[in-house]
Amino acid sequence: MASANALTFKVTRQNPELIPPAKPTPHELKPLSDIDDQEGLRFQIPLIQFYRRNPAMNRKDPVMVIRDALARALVFYYPFAGRLREAAGRKLVVECTGEGVLFIEADADVTLQQFGDASGGVVNCPLLLIQVTRLRCGGFIFALRLNHTMSDADGIVQFMAAVGELARGAEMPSVLPVWQRDLLNARDPPHVCCTHHEYDDVPDTKGTLIPLDDMVHRSFFFGVAEISSLRRLLPSHLRSCTTFELLAACVWRCRTIAISPDPNEEVRFLCIVNSRKRFNPPLPAGYYGNAFAFPAAISTAEKLSKNPLGYALELVRKTKADVTEEYMKSVADLMVIRGRPFFTVVRTYLVSNVIHAGFGDVDFGWGNAAYGGPAKGGIDPVLGVVSFYVASKNNKGENGIVVPICLAANAMEVFVKELEKMLKRDDDDQRAVRKDSIFMSSKL
Repeated sequence: MASANALTFKVTRQNPELIPPAKPTPHELKPLSDIDDQEGLRFQIPLIQFYRRNPAMNRKDPVMVIRDALARALVFYYPFAGRLREAAGRKLVVECTGEGVLFIEADADVTLQQFGDASGGVVNCPLLLIQVTRLRCGGFIFALRLNHTMSDADGIVQFMAAVGELARGAEMPSVLPVWQRDLLNARDPPHVCCTHHEYDDVPDTKGTLIPLDDMVHRSFFFGVAEISSLRRLLPSHLRSCTTFELLAACVWRCRTIAISPDPNEEVRFLCIVNSRKRFNPPLPAGYYGNAFAFPAAISTAEKLSKNPLGYALELVRKTKADVTEEYMKSVADLMVIRGRPFFTVVRTYLVSNVIHAGFGDVDFGWGNAAYGGPAKGGIDPVLGVVSFYVASKNNKGENGIVVPICLAANAMEVFVKELEKMLKRDDDDQRAVRKDSIFMSSKL
């Protein structure tokens, strides 16, 4: 597989333009929920979709098709065409101005094959920035930068799928958008009733937040063989765990050993948990706001590093199970009481599992994406903290999961060695860890 870092090519961009809704939309104020506007979501997240040439679409221009469908989708999703304002108490509100989303047309003198086989501010600015780049082979790239306060993975996939349906000829989306952000607002009066270690104020005693210029970014492929090797390390009563739980436990343990905190210091694992179906009744179909929590598992570095893999796994599983409707209400209450704090980043490993989010299923008429998902791991101020787990294929065509990791160079060397130890076969056949990166940095 080609390395994205080694690939250079020329991109010709047209001037950015604002795409407003195709029809007049209401001019109104729509407050975000108290889950949406927390400090940890006030950033822009880049997403990227790669599409192959489709002979049936040879006479269609993806730029024109998507631009038109986008304008029509914004009639239904008109808050995306507005602008965020900050009200009293740092409360974020969308002013539905109908100004539009930012759109860029571009051409690149590169083919999809060259990428490999599987390959700012938030207030008063456009809530979406979209760039469609035609490729020399007839394929194209759809890149999107989302203001995360507006939507989570499920929400933005719902919007992109709506654009795709309209691009393929539908008159309206099959799933209509639901705002109803009040469903995830704090209670009156607010009262925190659950433990939320993800928002603890933790001192950075050893300078764990490494300068970004010292960071190394690699992605690791886990196929059937690698997953089987890890599962064999577990006691029989834990082997029924999900693949995600297994990988999260493994990487958290290896990462902790790599960053080498003091043995008695606490390390945290934060996991993105979708709460839509954990409400009774579930949140309405079509809800496209942020509806997740990131509960924290905590261990001392020594216990996590020296105990078998099953120790970390049990912490991960319990953490996922903690999220309930009551937990989500408690998070919203905490946001109001404590002034919308940032989640804890010191000695923290945060995982977002987008394997089943549906990015790769978005179809603008050219079929499903060759790759779809986050364009890079990490939130810029805390780049080493966040890791997106993405379904993909390796250069042999095997299905698996790609896990991106960002660490200091010396810590990355330790991480690789620890991972190799865990993947070592019983027959002493040392398995090489595959580090082919499928992620592209998206600078829109």
